[in-house]
Amino acid sequence: MNQVCAVTGAAKGIGLATAKALLARGARVALLDLDSVTPNDANAISIRCDVTRAAEVQAALDQITAQLGPIAVWVNNAGLARHRWIPDYTEAEIDLMLDVNLKGTILGSQAALKAMIPQKHGHIINVISTASLRGIPSETVYCAAKWGVRGFTQGLAEEAAAHRIRVTALLPGGVDTAFWDDASTRQAPTQLFLKPEHIASGIVSCLEMDDFCVPRELVLRSLDDSDFSVKPA
Repeated sequence: MNQVCAVTGAAKGIGLATAKALLARGARVALLDLDSVTPNDANAISIRCDVTRAAEVQAALDQITAQLGPIAVWVNNAGLARHRWIPDYTEAEIDLMLDVNLKGTILGSQAALKAMIPQKHGHIINVISTASLRGIPSETVYCAAKWGVRGFTQGLAEEAAAHRIRVTALLPGGVDTAFWDDASTRQAPTQLFLKPEHIASGIVSCLEMDDFCVPRELVLRSLDDSDFSVKPA
């Protein structure tokens, strides 16, 4: 996979696992995050980037192009949640979740698409969530943001296809990451969840498909991550 890839939210969790998986396959990778990352690989660079600011996203893309080459893959992974009952959310928390999860994905996709259009080649992967498929108590604002990202991604896929650019929505179920550190409203059964490496493997699998094939939407859940407590008879 001799391509230039960018991964947002790459300091930990799914983003870091994805960056490592791409590097292992020979990609040149830019790790974008607000937190510092020290990549132990000659084919990797770390860029501090606030995905909610268009100027910072564009500056990151310009740096990637200058240091690694033209962008071929952009993974919008940066995201966060605040687990609250609806009356307990502050306006600042609402703004933060909508900005990072929704606006950040839009800005990343916009910058990547503009760079990929002249090339008539590229792949944008938006890491969303199964929270975009159903409403979840104590994750209502997160759900709202992710439903928005899923709708945006569907429209993005249609526009991008006209330029021979692939777009994939990847919807993980429960993943054992720092996402749950704020989950004081309920106990998350993280021992039943996927690991970040499982999601990274799914992303790599999508990228390695023939360019003629577009995996539009992929849902990944562990066998034990169930909506219902059903046990075999």
